[in-house]
Amino acid sequence: MRILLVDDNKTNLALLTHLVERLADCQAVPFLRPDLVLEQVPQLKFDIAIFDFQMPGMNGIELMKALVSLEQYREKAFVFVTGATDIDTRMAALNCGAMDYLTKPINPLEFSARVRNLVALADARNKLADRAAWLKSEVDKATAELKDREHEIIDRLTMAAGYKDPETGKHTQRVGAYAEAIALAYGLDQEVATDIRWAAPMHDIGKVATPDAILLKKGKLTDEEFNEMKQHASIGYQILAGSQSKLLQLAAEIAGSHHERWDGTGYPQQRRRFDIPLSARIVAIADTFDALTVARPYKPAWSFEDAVAYIVSCADSHFDPACVVAFSFAKPRIRDIMQDYEDQAEEHPLLAACL
Repeated sequence: MRILLVDDNKTNLALLTHLVERLADCQAVPFLRPDLVLEQVPQLKFDIAIFDFQMPGMNGIELMKALVSLEQYREKAFVFVTGATDIDTRMAALNCGAMDYLTKPINPLEFSARVRNLVALADARNKLADRAAWLKSEVDKATAELKDREHEIIDRLTMAAGYKDPETGKHTQRVGAYAEAIALAYGLDQEVATDIRWAAPMHDIGKVATPDAILLKKGKLTDEEFNEMKQHASIGYQILAGSQSKLLQLAAEIAGSHHERWDGTGYPQQRRRFDIPLSARIVAIADTFDALTVARPYKPAWSFEDAVAYIVSCADSHFDPACVVAFSFAKPRIRDIMQDYEDQAEEHPLLAACL
């Protein structure tokens, strides 16, 4: 147990050090001046602190406040030692959070008894903190395992959707990567952006219910066929909704709303503006950008620049203007992602067909 001792009087500091080192399993960490203590922060380690109340430059209360401003010292036990006996000094020490108060001259027996009690308390606190850290570690481990299982479920569902249309599988992976880049540029934190990247590939899962004659048609869809195709958004939501998994709930949100438009002319519910979930507003841009830049039997691939210009031109109509701004900021990363997938297709054509 490390006990920090601070007293500007060398004789008093020597006495305190001697008394501490007589206690079992206790190590004294002595300092003559408060500024020397602060120079060692944050590397300084201690379990209990015993300060002289009155010291030049900085008194014990000021030193304690400086230390407890750092999270690592907030739960430590602090004790003041002083020759003052007035009630104001005693109350000032206790009111600032000190756990005990000793008066000079130090009685060795009283000092030893009180410090032993504080050592027992500090030991109990340390064990509790260790237990809390272990529990947090176990919770983090279980959470990571749950995330891994969720990711596996999403990968396999996305793979299943890709069996009907191999291009769908590649498309969904790219959309996830683009959506993450836009989310980060929008200002979302990495954890949220990563969740969007994992959930976004599920946006077209409802196409498993779309007839092959429509899904794989080479030419333009008739109005009736297009209305049938549009059902995939509602079907995708129904497949994913109701899950206890937050990631699948996010995927349901995206699947059901990624074809809604900022101006309310989208489908399936004609939502508009902020009634459309942010995740879906982001994925709508990623989805459209990828659809434009990939060649299909019924259309050639657009250039990166033309696709970007189209997305920008649709701000405030098809797309959320703020998300379009984020898309513009993310252009370098989006270009890199696009190039990475093109390189994979050239170097590993069989692997690329499974992406």
